[in-house]
Amino acid sequence: MMNTRSAAFATAPDERMNHVKAPFGSPRSRRGRSVSAAGRRLAGQVVVITGASSGIGLLAARQAAAEGASVVLVSRDAAVLDRIAAAIGSDGGRALAVKADVSVESDVEAVVAASVARFGRIDTWVNNAGIAAYSTLVDLPIEVHRRLFETNYWGLVYGSLAAVRHFRSRPGGGRLINIGSVNSDVAIPFLSAYSATKHAVKGFNDALRRELLTSDRDVSVTLIKPSGIATSFPQHARNFLDAEPRVAPPLYAPEIVADAIVHAAAHGPREIVVGAVGPALSIPQALFPRLVDRLLAITVPQLSKSSHPRTLTDNLESPSGGAETHYRYFPGLPVSPYTAAQKHPVMAAAIALAVGAAAWWIAAARSRR
Repeated sequence: MMNTRSAAFATAPDERMNHVKAPFGSPRSRRGRSVSAAGRRLAGQVVVITGASSGIGLLAARQAAAEGASVVLVSRDAAVLDRIAAAIGSDGGRALAVKADVSVESDVEAVVAASVARFGRIDTWVNNAGIAAYSTLVDLPIEVHRRLFETNYWGLVYGSLAAVRHFRSRPGGGRLINIGSVNSDVAIPFLSAYSATKHAVKGFNDALRRELLTSDRDVSVTLIKPSGIATSFPQHARNFLDAEPRVAPPLYAPEIVADAIVHAAAHGPREIVVGAVGPALSIPQALFPRLVDRLLAITVPQLSKSSHPRTLTDNLESPSGGAETHYRYFPGLPVSPYTAAQKHPVMAAAIALAVGAAAWWIAAARSRR
């Protein structure tokens, strides 16, 4: 069943900047600060964010609210969402809490209805909800494998199609932002099923973008591909290992991903890679696939296990019950120059040119074999 709660207080967008953490991390503001370039475009938007009760989704919701957007918070945990919405509202933001399971198509459609009923429209839809499991493919129960696809892939498909249908129904279009992963390009042992879902996400995302280029030019489709991020991802994953899992380093702060989401909501880029791990793996994989196979097979099993005792808590079938945003042992690297460069047109063009040249060189090298 879908439930909604809202908190709305009128505050000028330029009073929502310079935020610091409050209970549940709601953004607090001080007067006299200018709104960022992203904020100027984000202010007044209605932004739906799935998986908004913790981690990247929660941080993105806080930042979007601070930039002047009305945010629709979506997750399976109504109690946590209500507290987050109240915290945003107490600081002058506008938030609607909607309990929904993205793997249920009718729940996703109800999110659209609730958003339109409360705010009149949707401008940006962020598909961020996701679950994971640490296991080899042979040992992973099929029902768990299927559950990952129901949430990570089908949940994203339901959200994307619902968003596009809504954008088509109103003038001005909208922005669709899908959270993939560097695992969309390079599959990682022990996160094998998760990697498979993210490969599917990238395929769907790219195909949808290309279909809309000619028919719906006012609808932008962005894929954000985070590297390892310092959230509670390992604790939320279903664990079949003999130790508490961890994400292989380097880990980046989740705020970098939240900032990328806000940037995408304002500007609608094609793709943003968070952290330099993506190209550091995908380019060698294209050049030397057997070598990368061997390297990942040897290193990842050790890097995926922490020194901490195995725990049995996860959010596979039910929400975790917390509003945590960071990995308990490490806050993550605070900056990614590679990601920052992608937000500037000249640097983004240079990166695209370099990647294109590398792809051409790889294709030429392989054709000579």
